Amino acid sequence: MNVFDSRLKWLISSHKEVMERKNEALPSENGVYERFLYPVISREHTPLFWRYDLDRETNPHLMERIGVNCALNPGAIEFEGRIYMMVRVEGSDRKSFFGLAVSDDGIHFKYLDRPIVMPETADPDVNVYDIRLTRHADGWIYGLFCTERKDPAAPAGDTSSAVAACGIARTRNLVDWERLPDLKTGSAQQRNVVLHPEFVNGKYALYTRPQDGFIETGKGGGIGFGYTDSMENAVVMEESLMECKEYHTIKEVKNGQGPSPIKTEKGWIHIAHGVRNTAAGLRYVVYAFLSDLEKPEVVTHRPGGFLIAPEGEERIGDVSNVIFCNGAVARENGDVFIYYASSDTRCHLARTTVDKLLDYCLNTPEDPLRSYACVQERLKLVDKNLELIRSGKVSLD
Repeated sequence: MNVFDSRLKWLISSHKEVMERKNEALPSENGVYERFLYPVISREHTPLFWRYDLDRETNPHLMERIGVNCALNPGAIEFEGRIYMMVRVEGSDRKSFFGLAVSDDGIHFKYLDRPIVMPETADPDVNVYDIRLTRHADGWIYGLFCTERKDPAAPAGDTSSAVAACGIARTRNLVDWERLPDLKTGSAQQRNVVLHPEFVNGKYALYTRPQDGFIETGKGGGIGFGYTDSMENAVVMEESLMECKEYHTIKEVKNGQGPSPIKTEKGWIHIAHGVRNTAAGLRYVVYAFLSDLEKPEVVTHRPGGFLIAPEGEERIGDVSNVIFCNGAVARENGDVFIYYASSDTRCHLARTTVDKLLDYCLNTPEDPLRSYACVQERLKLVDKNLELIRSGKVSLD
């Protein structure tokens, strides 16, 4: 067997092993959600024909011609009875694009044959990523994503400074996208912009994240809320902060809305990310909160601490110690699939239900922001449990 044939046989076998392995739920320690044994999408899931020239004559050694570095930060939606993830696929050249993956069970995914072509505006994007998918009451499915361009004000020799804005596109079928003008706001830069799924006060409502720089939030620092009359030329004239960053918390450096919020009878469940500083660099976690059903910009419950933090090998990757979520699906039967990326490298599933998330939001104490007060809150739980044990109502033996 020649080099081409032997490598092709090995590549096919390796790819099939990843695609056909059964992914199983792991026991849940916290009782809020279940993690799964394997990532639901990784670079290894990428079709071979996205990476290799399969022509014997032009690639006799069957080398990888256009490599893939990682697959991360997927938007997610249920469409025509199946679950789709619009994955940020990063090539070896650092440029990201969107790959559409589909699943019948929300656990085992396969990419569609062709990557998504996201049209450009008159000012071409250098990079596009981290899309949020929203099925809006107006009948369209919208994709809001980060569009990155080189900072035109960067001094000579600065090849790193960038400007982040919110790109907007819409679709009827998830494959063919109409690009709309980028969102305009009064903030210098925007990331993590999410469209609310319903009209609020007769307008489109957006969750924003105003910030002064590409990385640093500066005086912004929080999840903002604003209105626009149209998504075809979206302009938010005023942003009000509804969920602020806070000293010595999981969101002390910055925070941002994750996927579109989930509607329940008791309010809107929000999944967000929070960032704090450590001696090893920034640590990203996912957290949740609940907002008012009629006024989604009014937060009613803030469970203290994180919902999902990196564990085990999730801590390792291109950008270590990071959990990030911009995709979740709430199904009619009450199941919720939270899709999150670990360390900017691979995508995972946390499976839960609307009832569990509501219980978590409504009954988890808020962070009292001081060690003494935190101990007092924990002592209430300890004393309650000790009484249950002493009374014989519960046994830990």
